[in-house]
Amino acid sequence: MLETTEGDAGLKRVINAVSRDKDLDKEVIVSALEEAMVHAARRVFGPSSDLEAHYSEEGDEIELFQFRTVVEDDDVANDEIEIELEGALKLDPESVLGDSIGVKIDTTAFGRIAAQSAKQIIVQKVRDAERAQIYEEFKDRVGEILSGHVRRIERGNIIVDLGRTEAIIPHREQVPTERVRPKDRIQGFVLEVKRSSRGPQIVMSRAHPGFLVALFEQAVTEVYDGIVSIECAARDAGYRSKIAVHSKDSSVDPVGACVGMKGARVQSVVQELNGEKIDIIPHDPDPARMVCNALAPAVVSKVIVDEDRHTMEVVVAEDQLSLAIGKRGQNVRLAAQLTGWRLDIKSEAKLEQEMLGVKEMFAAIANMGLLRAGILVNEGVGSAAELVELGPRTLERLLNLEEAEAVSFIEAADSFDEAAFYKEREAQKAELPDETKELLENASASPEEEKETMDSEALSDLADRIAIFQGVSGVGEAAAHAIAEAGYKTLGDLIADSVEDVSTRSGLALGIARTVQIAVDRFLQEKREIEKAQMENE
Repeated sequence: MLETTEGDAGLKRVINAVSRDKDLDKEVIVSALEEAMVHAARRVFGPSSDLEAHYSEEGDEIELFQFRTVVEDDDVANDEIEIELEGALKLDPESVLGDSIGVKIDTTAFGRIAAQSAKQIIVQKVRDAERAQIYEEFKDRVGEILSGHVRRIERGNIIVDLGRTEAIIPHREQVPTERVRPKDRIQGFVLEVKRSSRGPQIVMSRAHPGFLVALFEQAVTEVYDGIVSIECAARDAGYRSKIAVHSKDSSVDPVGACVGMKGARVQSVVQELNGEKIDIIPHDPDPARMVCNALAPAVVSKVIVDEDRHTMEVVVAEDQLSLAIGKRGQNVRLAAQLTGWRLDIKSEAKLEQEMLGVKEMFAAIANMGLLRAGILVNEGVGSAAELVELGPRTLERLLNLEEAEAVSFIEAADSFDEAAFYKEREAQKAELPDETKELLENASASPEEEKETMDSEALSDLADRIAIFQGVSGVGEAAAHAIAEAGYKTLGDLIADSVEDVSTRSGLALGIARTVQIAVDRFLQEKREIEKAQMENE
């Protein structure tokens, strides 16, 4: 029997100690003890025995009772659950047939095997209760940041020690540019908490956009308080990220709030992400304006929206094309993730060439003519199929046609082989002399716009200036190009201007311009300190 003996700590003390050490409710431990006692008794009294165990605080012991039903003296079929009337009367003189008689059992008769089995059940029940408690503790923490230490790395997965339990950062949720070692401190974004046979599994991520958002919630008071909201985020983990922010208070600049004084707030996030570049842009409910913001620092000339296909054709000047696309297509890819639209970047020259081709194609349909073809192109009609979709009545109104003429154009467009036309057009263009090709390409440019051409010396000077700005930690390639092309020649020139002037001249967003100036200022200060130290040593 589990009871207090001389020199023993006492069952109550054991329950209290386990409850305190495992941070479990005492009822859970008592229930485990009672179940273990019943299991051990079944090995002695039979599997069909009706047994109950109760913890008595007064006696500080687990009391075990066996219940049997009173039957006629000769009708006992199973003595594990039945007792004859004569025997029942000896236990209780008031017993009658059909009564259930409970007898307290002396558990000291249990053998070593039964005791060992009971111990295993207690350990298992306590472990299960502990796992259930850990699951309940962490199940509502999805979307939060948890901090721990790297315990080990298994098959590319990082196992993080959170104290009471472990979490896993799968290989796919790690940042490719980061390297961690055991005992390193690490933070992660909780993706999910799953039940498993080995206990709750906490899956964390350092590559998820939610990690970036949660870091800004920690670093920026206005975001935490709900004054500034992060509407959407996109990441190329380890390299570059974009977030779109909106302020509910017109007096609070959302970009400035996230950047912080001298860039302190955004720099704390950048440090946690090991130098990942972060573009902070203002959110706009208008999808076209939002795309223009998302493609910063590139300046967008025109956006053509296709609602049905959920795509946008973004037109930029020739000198903005590389900025808009970004290194390895990074800028446009992040902008597409941020806005949820499929983006197609084109230069103004290429768009003009395409529009000229469409115009020629329309002009070839039933001798429509370039004038009418130009009207259709300006209305946004881009193919023979789209012309057919307009229908005769719409075409009548657009081109001021008679009904029969409009029907004739629609029928001609329906049977027109568009692919064959473009194929023939390209073949004819390929046969032309190079001088003629150049004239045709120049003819597609607008007469109002004159492209500036740079000689080799000017191009070399631009490259040198870009290299100067790229040499500053925290200034990205796109920003360096924009600043150099804006006419800034030295680092001193850049910080001499106000943030607003830098933003206006370079086309960079206000927050990005501020971050660049902070990075340059810090770079120059460090350079002066190094030079001062060298002079003192000399």
